This record gives sequence, C-alpha cells and structure tokens, in this order.
Amino acid sequence: MAIAIVIAALILFSIAFQLLTPWWLTPLASNWRSIDTALDVTMWVCGFFFVALNAFLAFAIYRYRHRQGHRAHYNPESVTLERRLTVWTAVGIAALLAPGLIAWKEFVTVPKDAAVVEAVGQQWQWSYRFPGRDGVLGTVSSRLVSPDNPFGLNPDDPFGRDDILVEDGEVHLPLGRPVKVLLRSKDVTHDFFVPQIRARMDMAPGMVTYFWFTPTRTGTFEILCAELCGVGHYMMRGALVVDKQPAFQAWLGQQPTFAQSMATAGPSAPAIGGGDQPKADQRTTK
Repeated sequence: MAIAIVIAALILFSIAFQLLTPWWLTPLASNWRSIDTALDVTMWVCGFFFVALNAFLAFAIYRYRHRQGHRAHYNPESVTLERRLTVWTAVGIAALLAPGLIAWKEFVTVPKDAAVVEAVGQQWQWSYRFPGRDGVLGTVSSRLVSPDNPFGLNPDDPFGRDDILVEDGEVHLPLGRPVKVLLRSKDVTHDFFVPQIRARMDMAPGMVTYFWFTPTRTGTFEILCAELCGVGHYMMRGALVVDKQPAFQAWLGQQPTFAQSMATAGPSAPAIGGGDQPKADQRTTK
C-alpha cells in the first residue's frame, strides 16, 4: 500500500515539475522549429507512457495487495495482452521516430544559396574563416599549422589568399540568410553549440563536419563547447552576433585576409606562392 502511494506521489511530482520548471528551452533564434517540435513530441509520448505505466503499477499494487482469504490467479501467458503491448509499443516508437526523421531530412539538406563559414576549435578557444571575394575557401592541412599560420592554410593555394580570418572568439553572421557552418578541430573532439540555434555538431580531428541554420533574429548568443575536451572545457566559450546585412558587411570588412596576416607575420612566415608545401586535405566551395 505504501509503495502504491509513493508511486502515485512520484507521478504527480513529475507532472508538476514538468509544467512549472523554469529550466526549459531557450527562445528560438533560427529556422529549426522542427527540432523543437521533435523534442516536444518526444516529451509528450514519453510522458504519456511514464504516467500510464506507473499509474497501472500503482493500481496493480493496490488492487492485488495481499488480503486474508484472497488467492492469486496464475496465468503465465496472455496472447491478447502480448498483442496489445506489441501494437501500442509500435505506435509509440513510430510517434517518436517520425518527427525526428522529418527534422533530420531538413538538417542534412543544405540550401544551395547558403553562405559558408568555417569554425575551428582548439583547446580552449574558437576561431573562424570566411571565403573572400572569390567565394571559395582555400585548402588547409594540419601539417601547415604554426604560430604564424594558425588555420593551416596552404600558402600555394590562390583560393586561400583572400580568405577572411577571425581569431577572436566572436563571430558575426547576417540575419535571414542560410549559413553552412563547416567544423574543424585542431586537437581533440569538440562540439559547436549555440542553444538558441538548436542545431549542433561534433568537431572530430582529421574530419570536416558541418551543419546549417538560418538566423531569424538579431542579438548576441553564447557559443559553447558541448563535448568534454579537457580541463579548460568549461571556459571554451565564444559569442555569435547576428546582424542585419549592412552591419555584418561592415564588420566583415574590418577582418584581415590570409594574405594580410602572412604579410604582417614577417619574413619568418612561408612566402605566398612559393615553397614546396604538403598536399592540402580540404577545399570547400560556396
């Protein structure tokens, strides 16, 4: 009897906590309403079965509790019950999978007119790269990373000379335009995550991963690393600033290109267009 009361109290507490909790999703700032929908459906389906199963458990404990003069009926098999459980389980799984599959199809289908920006993670900071006037990101190689060339760009690649480099932890993006975010790590596995954007992806060493989104409101949003990446993981933060197009273009025009940064680095840096460089391992076009 006491166990049935505890289970009933657990159900009521869980429902109240879900309805009254202040810890919920941050306000959406991108096009990924479908991800929120998938999460909502998951919560409703799981919540329904949580309440139904625990309520049945509390009822069964109370209804069939030990009482003097009552004997339990032994029924080892019930084909009807098994069929009902199979059908309802299938319905629940289908309800869970359908919204996620719809969101995933959108997630992997990048719009053809999407802008491109590369985010580079390393312990414990973020940096970014935009294509220049040619609209093409130059090739990179991990073997070319150095203090004078932190992005590892290939100096022999003419497409990389006008690449715009942002070594600050703050990056700006234009409002209302789809953006494909290329992700690259220089050391360990990181995860680029902006809660208000919803979309996110791991950054694995030796790979170029990506996701895309469309900013839907201006503002400054915190960038987090959502993958435990070392003792400084907690301070691997940055800022995503969504601007209207004129403000974004003004900010972008203030950032140095690869050619300018190499010229500023001095004679110790590899000369652009000269030298025998390792074969590059990445090229991305707009």
